[in-house]
Amino acid sequence: MPPSNADFDVIVVGAGFAGVYQLHRLRSLGFKTLLLEAGSGLGGIWHFNRYPGARCDSNVPVYEFSDEELWRDWYWDERFPESGAMRRYFEHVDEKWQLSRDIRFDTRVSSATWDEESLQWCIESTSGSSLTARFVVVCTGFASKPYTPDFEGLASFDGVCHHTALWPQDGLDMTGKRVGIVGTGASGVQVVQEAAKIAAEVYVFQRTPITALAMQQRKLSRADQDEMKHDYPDMFQRRTKSFGGFDFRGRTESALELSAEARNAGFEEMWQEGGFSFWASNFADVMLDEEANRTAYDFWRSKVIERIGDPQTAEMLAPTEPLHPFGVKRPSLEQTYYDSFNQDNVTLVDLRATPIERITGNGLKTSDGDYEFDILVMATGFDAVTGGLTAIDIRGSKGQSLKENWADGVKTHLGLSSAGFPNLIYLYGPQSPSGFCNGPTCAEQQGGWVVQLLADLRDRGVTRIEATPEAEEAWSTQVRTISEFTLFDKADSWYVGANIPGKKRELLNYPGGIPMYMQQCDSCAENEYSGFELRPMASDGS
Repeated sequence: MPPSNADFDVIVVGAGFAGVYQLHRLRSLGFKTLLLEAGSGLGGIWHFNRYPGARCDSNVPVYEFSDEELWRDWYWDERFPESGAMRRYFEHVDEKWQLSRDIRFDTRVSSATWDEESLQWCIESTSGSSLTARFVVVCTGFASKPYTPDFEGLASFDGVCHHTALWPQDGLDMTGKRVGIVGTGASGVQVVQEAAKIAAEVYVFQRTPITALAMQQRKLSRADQDEMKHDYPDMFQRRTKSFGGFDFRGRTESALELSAEARNAGFEEMWQEGGFSFWASNFADVMLDEEANRTAYDFWRSKVIERIGDPQTAEMLAPTEPLHPFGVKRPSLEQTYYDSFNQDNVTLVDLRATPIERITGNGLKTSDGDYEFDILVMATGFDAVTGGLTAIDIRGSKGQSLKENWADGVKTHLGLSSAGFPNLIYLYGPQSPSGFCNGPTCAEQQGGWVVQLLADLRDRGVTRIEATPEAEEAWSTQVRTISEFTLFDKADSWYVGANIPGKKRELLNYPGGIPMYMQQCDSCAENEYSGFELRPMASDGS
């Protein structure tokens, strides 16, 4: 980098896939780099996800780095690893890449302020440390700020209450307990599956039924993986060419143009493949056309209701008439979720019919009655995509915070940077593929582009880069235009910020897919980083 009195060339925030990739690559190119991590270990959400049943919903080896140094001697036990296996994987990554020596753990960034005179960021943490850096790359992910609704009486609950994202690091035994679970998103589904096995009573409070897909979990032997590894390089290349960064076979056929027999055969093939195949590699028109979408929903429903004994419960979990199109709220993966509701110790409560009135000292009261339990699980999601960024008091060149800047809607160029915030880059963030993309793929594709950007700026002697307002407007227009062709606006989901009171309703992720997104980034670079204002080092070396 050009001469600077900053402590570091680059400070990276967050030690998930994106953050550790940045540290590894930037350090290898000679950048003086430091990573700050709020947790006591690597992994991002996989460090914090300790709730019962926490497990990946992307399968391996797709859900790992493509570096052969990492995968050659690494073996998994299952196709969809549990959270403990993910923590062991990050320990393996740390050992191979020697990351920890340049990471400060237990360091949560509280603020970052741009100093126009010195052309650097001043970073403060809750632990009291103060640091400066020429560039800041924020990798907080799309699910780092837990959200708990403002339920009346929540503070009065006398039992044990935890949000799934803030679960005790040493766990919590639910054996023989009465457990109330509010929320049926991904973490809610996973907790239900585990609680149903051991708890005395499980009350599941559902507002909107989840469209959970068959995980099709299976054990993986070393022999299986040794054989699979012959295809790893090609597989990692294929995932960069798919919409969501997975290794699914793309389908170009229209669901409506096929016969019912051929369409259902295709649906069945995707279903048996498991994971997100039924969502991420469905027929070309399923996420674009409501009639086509309905065929997918009806097939999904047929798979669910055949597993549930009570017709009324089946209708609550998989309504005949969908509340929203299939796939426009993020699906979850399940193994025994639907079977759990056949057990006598599991009760489903429909919050649309009987809303929560308040939390009580010993449970929860709905409009229909009282429920008592010992443990209250808040599986209530996140202030997604933007929340991790706005939780930090980031103040740009005009003193305005990033939260204030986005109060009327997100404004970015390429989902990477915002006008008024020089030398600040965020990965896996708003208006990038993030929530629609496999994390490791995005970490390497989007993250690799950022590494090259920083290297190019160093070579050119550039000390300051900032998105232009015109580029922000053009990118926001592109996100809106593509989204208008999809069905994502047909549901109140975290994809559009609708789960957070007062948050502007807008599609928060780039809906064009990884190949189209990277094409846009590469075009920007080829055109002298169009949409960014670059300022070279001044004659005095500043």
